[in-house]
Amino acid sequence: MAKIKSHYDIVIIGSGMGGLVAANILAREGKSVCVLEKNNQFGGNLQTFVRDRTIFDTGVHYIGGLSRGQNLYRYFDYLGILNGLELKKLNEDGYDIITFDNDEVEYPHAQGYENFKKRLVTYFPEEENAIEIYCDKLQEICQKFPLYNLVAGKPYGNDPELFEQSAKDYIDSITQNEKLRAVLAGSNLLYAGIPEKTPIYVHALSINSYIQSSYRCADGGSQITKLLIRRLKENGGEAFNHQEVIDIECVDKKIASVRTSKGDVVTGDLYISNIDPKHTLKMVGEEHFRKSYNHRIQNLESTVSAFSIHIVLKPNSFKYLNKNYYHFKDYAKVWKGHEYTEESWPETYMVSMGVRKNQDEWGDQLTAITYMNYDEVVQWEDTFNTVANKNDRGETYDEFKKTKAEVFLKELEKKFPNIRECIQSIHTSTPLSYRDYIGCNRGSMYGYVKDVKDPLLSFISPRTKIENLFFTGQSLNMHGILGVTISGVVTCSEILGGQHIIDKIIERTENENVNVN
Repeated sequence: MAKIKSHYDIVIIGSGMGGLVAANILAREGKSVCVLEKNNQFGGNLQTFVRDRTIFDTGVHYIGGLSRGQNLYRYFDYLGILNGLELKKLNEDGYDIITFDNDEVEYPHAQGYENFKKRLVTYFPEEENAIEIYCDKLQEICQKFPLYNLVAGKPYGNDPELFEQSAKDYIDSITQNEKLRAVLAGSNLLYAGIPEKTPIYVHALSINSYIQSSYRCADGGSQITKLLIRRLKENGGEAFNHQEVIDIECVDKKIASVRTSKGDVVTGDLYISNIDPKHTLKMVGEEHFRKSYNHRIQNLESTVSAFSIHIVLKPNSFKYLNKNYYHFKDYAKVWKGHEYTEESWPETYMVSMGVRKNQDEWGDQLTAITYMNYDEVVQWEDTFNTVANKNDRGETYDEFKKTKAEVFLKELEKKFPNIRECIQSIHTSTPLSYRDYIGCNRGSMYGYVKDVKDPLLSFISPRTKIENLFFTGQSLNMHGILGVTISGVVTCSEILGGQHIIDKIIERTENENVNVN
């Protein structure tokens, strides 16, 4: 087993996807790289966990843009992780299904833009023009983000209009049909959309990749992490788990070293933080940053958190669903699910099933996710509980989870009437689970809120006000596997030069074979 050295060219704090992408790129460029991770598992949102010998994903339930030649495929090809990646393509005629109480129709989001339009037009024949305009707009927006299309340039695009119109306002502008509006916005739990704030570009970048192609990772997303760690080590990089960075020493406006919970002191020429920027600034010491910069970061609004129930299914009891469900109590709740009351919760949820490498007709697990505000668990926020650091939050917390799971299950029964009799065991995650395992502020699902009223506020440069400290991860530009992959590229571009990396990715041959069932 490799031992931690005292000095590296690059020290990366946290092993989320952005950090691992950056680590791989820099190691391939000949840099000595060290990744320090607090948890037992590497990978951030790519972590998996096992209950009753059944694998569950922590955060990544499906991935878009992974068919040959598409953007994430090309990034993964460059990183050398396509071979060995076991994927299952979701239903082409409906990878996401949008449903509502008191409406028996299931509205599909289909793969491929022509198929997407064709399927929706069968339910909204009088809205064909609006659906066409919507699809064209999504593709037009995505073309304006250079790194989304593997072209050198600003990661955020150059068109100010992209940042000034909300997703809800745009969708409302193309049709008066309330039901179609709800269906088009129906998967917005993917980005925790806020009606008066979320820009149209966030919607477009989140949805477009899935329309291009949608896949599940067989036996969980942690296989991506394992491949990235393997490639990192092949290129001379190192990664250490159970090494939580607890102190960052700053001397004369430069990071001098980091100290881990095991007492190791590690120095580097450059440091990349893949943990929440708010937490990073506090560890460095807020006095080392300008008050205005520190104030802006610390006051950024985090996206809402989530409550999840993870169900281990009895053998041969519940058919495997090769699609996801997004369900709402009514059309108006599509943009309002996070504004629930104790009586109305949950107003919306997403259901996704895990897939095995040799999947048969029967599912072995199901995860349902809904919004939950961090304030609901704030009374237990002084407790921390991970595999590496066991901590009992107490009976009141267990009772809280049990009560919420029962309420949630009753809602699920309306959609899946036989679900209760199929349950072998049920497990839960709260905002505190996400905070502790992912390290996100207040258990935030997707980093910081993007706001059309102040579009520059939530943009965080990979360069910090400390000369040799950089950021990467979902807080930079976009969340999701593609978003954080691009963030890793953006961070490395600041260090190595933008065109250099993009040229190498483009030059990479695309004759790798991806194993797709």
